[in-house]
Amino acid sequence: MAFELNPLRTGGRRPAGVLNIAHRGARAFAPENTLAAFEKAKGFGCLMFELDVHLSKDGELIVHHDEQLTRCTDAGVIFPGRGSYAISDFTYDELRQLDAGSWYVEQLSLPASRRQWFLQGLTEEEIEQFVSAQDLAFYASGEIRLPTLREALELALCKDLMVNIELKALPRMYPDMAETAVGLVESLAMENRVLISSFDHEQLVSVRRLSKAIATGVLTGDRLAKPDAYLALLDADAYHPGADSVGLNSLARKLDPCGITDVLASSRAVNVWTCNDKDEMRQLIAAGVTGVISDFPNRVRDVLQE
Repeated sequence: MAFELNPLRTGGRRPAGVLNIAHRGARAFAPENTLAAFEKAKGFGCLMFELDVHLSKDGELIVHHDEQLTRCTDAGVIFPGRGSYAISDFTYDELRQLDAGSWYVEQLSLPASRRQWFLQGLTEEEIEQFVSAQDLAFYASGEIRLPTLREALELALCKDLMVNIELKALPRMYPDMAETAVGLVESLAMENRVLISSFDHEQLVSVRRLSKAIATGVLTGDRLAKPDAYLALLDADAYHPGADSVGLNSLARKLDPCGITDVLASSRAVNVWTCNDKDEMRQLIAAGVTGVISDFPNRVRDVLQE
């Protein structure tokens, strides 16, 4: 995928059509935020996957969503009795000892109603089609580790994918997080393949101060007044509203444009998270969004092919 202009920066030549963006990788079909989930995304035709990063105690950028390690690793078993299971209280070497895959297999063994919420809508047909016995054996093997951001970006280069890096700066307020992430992206010459987003918009200010080339995205779960003007103020390239904030999870399921049209008119992107329902995907695509961030990229692919 060769780029004449950064396809993620305002004014760049974005890929044609709507981006199918795999949320934490294809996390409905593999342990989230692992290399296995990112590889799985490629098979659904995704041009981009989204991931989350924290800083370890010794300053390594670690790919993981939760501030705490207990939901998606065996930290409590490997390190029993720790006073804290926050990522920032573990060193890189300690984090590399954790199993980040077996929990997913355990979830699939439960009745659907008892699984984590995003897996409750996973159908038996989807499991049969997209999660093989070989996959399950690998996920349960103990070989799935928490990846570093470097490992995830190197995989993206190998697989010819773009990456949405979410900086999980709140509430820990990691020092120099933006600087560390930008330095890594630049060292890999991936400025044209990366979009950095955050709910902490100060991180986006820092990224822009450090780099004019890397795209940034304003993440929000709330409605913003005049989002086009706000993005222009931050020199941000994308608006990432939550599905709730555009009305898609309401009982009426009525799309509230909520500034989408104005952002698109300013040549900026609108990528909505996290949309797993096909009817809602259709509404978003009809409204002109540039990307759909989903736990189920197979469903986004199906809708785009309709």
